[in-house]
Amino acid sequence: MNLGRKLPSLKSGEERLRSNGTFLPTRLLDFWRWSVSDLLSNATRGVLAEFLVAVGLGCDTRTPRNEWDKFDLTTPEGVKVEVKSAAYLQSWNQPSGLSKISFSIKEALPWDADSNKQGTTKGRSADVYVFCLLHHTDKDTVDPLDLDQWTFFVRSIRELDRYTRSRSSITLKSLQAITPTLKFDQLDEEVRAAHSRP
Repeated sequence: MNLGRKLPSLKSGEERLRSNGTFLPTRLLDFWRWSVSDLLSNATRGVLAEFLVAVGLGCDTRTPRNEWDKFDLTTPEGVKVEVKSAAYLQSWNQPSGLSKISFSIKEALPWDADSNKQGTTKGRSADVYVFCLLHHTDKDTVDPLDLDQWTFFVRSIRELDRYTRSRSSITLKSLQAITPTLKFDQLDEEVRAAHSRP
């Protein structure tokens, strides 16, 4: 019995459920529609943000996302990228107003998916962090697929290590004070620049 790591294969969405050796009309695409159509959901929005950054950095999106890696993405040049997302709007009723924006930068024990072992020293495993803010504030017109409704910020690990106000999170105000505000088409250039900065 093989109990080693099993890497996912890229699906088309046309794969169908089977029962008693017979294909049912229900497709994998139907499951995707059912489970992740709420793009404002924190969990789904976070994965969407990773995908948007992957597209912006020219990462290979033909290889399925590996949610258990120590970091989220690897650029074609080998830069390791961690993606964090936040939004003013949520799917649920927001009687108290727009959500307050902060991003986690907490150091963690790294976990190696191949060896199934956790490291013993806390740290940040990526080279660069990309912070993604869905900045739109109107629920009637919000569309997470519209890249003009997103703002991005990029910081290298070296720069984050020098940030002393908090070791676990950074507010939007603090991020704006130390980081240029970027549009989607500026991501690739800024990640390269941040990675090379001392």
